[in-house]
Amino acid sequence: MYLGITMNHQKSDLKIDWCTHEAAKYACLNWHYSKCIPPSKLVKVGVWEDDKFIGCILYGVGATDKLVNPYGLKKEQGCELVRIALKTHKTPVSRIMAIAVKFLKQHCPHLKIIVSFADPSQGHHGGIYQANNWLYSGRSPSCKFPIIKGKVTHPKTLSHMVKAGKIKRFDVEYVLKEGKHRYLMPLNNEMRDTIKHLAKPYPKRVTKANSGDQLESGGAIPTNTLQSSDLSK
Repeated sequence: MYLGITMNHQKSDLKIDWCTHEAAKYACLNWHYSKCIPPSKLVKVGVWEDDKFIGCILYGVGATDKLVNPYGLKKEQGCELVRIALKTHKTPVSRIMAIAVKFLKQHCPHLKIIVSFADPSQGHHGGIYQANNWLYSGRSPSCKFPIIKGKVTHPKTLSHMVKAGKIKRFDVEYVLKEGKHRYLMPLNNEMRDTIKHLAKPYPKRVTKANSGDQLESGGAIPTNTLQSSDLSK
């Protein structure tokens, strides 16, 4: 049974629906700067434009099972937007993300909040979240990240590699990274009232050179170009 959402945007037809793990992996490997798909459990939402698969938006449990505890919620009541991996497309990213959030809300009614992050070390300030009226709650704490094969890697990835016997933790060097900008999307009015006191002024773009050429999502950069409407505020 078809469960997706189909919308018309200007001269393109946009469809949002569940996608397979294989499709999500392909999008992340080919259209996302990280060239990898998160190893944790994921909710995989596919994006089609004019009947062609153009990528995915992935939600996960986040780097810690305490992600939503500060908002008075249990771990199963919230999730993290961990990837937006898209190829070249017509519809603004902010529009795609807004519909994907609506889709998730419809099919996962137990969820009360979505959390996502923008990495200032990559020149990100969270323009797509601001365009969709997400609440900005400040920065996460600074953290040491492991360097594996010359690449700064998430600590959770290191843990998976250690458990799999692929690397020994004491062989790894670390680098200190500043905290990321944290954005919150409440999925009902009660949740919005609960967290509204956390709202802080939106951070601004650091330099003009960073505008229009990088998409911000959970510290990740897909390869497609943002339209100006996604960088408002």
